[in-house]
Amino acid sequence: MRPRIFIAIHYLEIGGAERSLLGLLNAIDTLRYDVDLFVYRHTGEFMSLVPKSIRLLEQNRRYASIETPMSEVLRKGYVDIILARLWAKWRCRCYKRKNGLRDGSSIFQYVANAVTPLLPSLYKYGEYDLAISFLTPHNIVLDKVKAKKKIAWIHTDYSTIQVNALQELKVWGQYDYIASISEEVTNAFLKTFPSLESKIVLIENILSAVFVREQAALQDVSREMEVEKGVLKLCSVGRFSYPKNFDNIPSICRRIIENGISVKWFIVGYGGDEALIRRRIEEEGMTGRVVLLGKKANPYPYIKMCDVYVQPSRYEGKAVTVREAQILGKPVVITAFPTAQSQLCDGVDGIIVPLENELAADSIADFIADVPLRERLCEYERIHDYGNEQEVRKIYTLIEQ
Repeated sequence: MRPRIFIAIHYLEIGGAERSLLGLLNAIDTLRYDVDLFVYRHTGEFMSLVPKSIRLLEQNRRYASIETPMSEVLRKGYVDIILARLWAKWRCRCYKRKNGLRDGSSIFQYVANAVTPLLPSLYKYGEYDLAISFLTPHNIVLDKVKAKKKIAWIHTDYSTIQVNALQELKVWGQYDYIASISEEVTNAFLKTFPSLESKIVLIENILSAVFVREQAALQDVSREMEVEKGVLKLCSVGRFSYPKNFDNIPSICRRIIENGISVKWFIVGYGGDEALIRRRIEEEGMTGRVVLLGKKANPYPYIKMCDVYVQPSRYEGKAVTVREAQILGKPVVITAFPTAQSQLCDGVDGIIVPLENELAADSIADFIADVPLRERLCEYERIHDYGNEQEVRKIYTLIEQ
């Protein structure tokens, strides 16, 4: 009988962690391992990209209600889950007020603690050799799945968020292993949870270079990214959210143009900050210069079409899109977020610019003007393999040791 792996994730909307999961699912040798994927809520453009060799478990309505709008949950009659979520929000609000916190990241653990006891067991699927909880909070795999070994993933830079460490430690500490996507993410995590050092295993986001290039060739997006002669195309991909810093792109773009560099900046994505970004585009006079392309299930043709890929984030765990741009041979610019050094080698396969708007814009303008540097970076990327499917062997080792 082949070893069995269970993997859980909230949903498969377009996002870096979700793309990383697809990389893992495509890399696992399903002739050697049986893999069950449990998606709490069967929603998102990436649902159709789950490999056929992976068994997608049926959706459970109570699990799906964890992040469903409360009005919809109420219509389904799950009053207990509604009350648990409201209780969690109240407790989190009290914790934030008591500790003078503004960041709301602690809410996820409060909700998980309140709701998980109300969810049905997943023991009906039998015992697994390894159970993977791919996104925080990690209560469900810990409490509801039967497995010989369990591993929880870190995708977040803990130096940038405020959580209730005592609450989270109770969950993290019960896992056999904790997978971190980079050394910098590990270091930040251990500053909050130093007692967990012995559990850390470094497993980078898994990407297939062949898959990225194949996807990039599937669609012609030249009309959507059409520019006048002499205008360079910049591109950024990600959720419209505070960490990605897309709300500052209009200001940066305006400054680049003031430096005499003619650019048009295309943003692929979606999210709650869309209205803010649109307002900033108008305020900076960048209508027609900063273009929101919206949600795209396949962002790779847009990255392939650009002249420079820019990741202007305030913070990242490790941006999957940066490696995807490198796979496609694009000059890459990232801001100096805390984990930036783990993302690329400055001046070798990309450049790191200051996070402050004017300094970022000036540095990007200088970079664009330095054609030999851009060509040198692209040449370096062309002769290096940014795929890393071999990372999956670390998971095999955890099962077999």
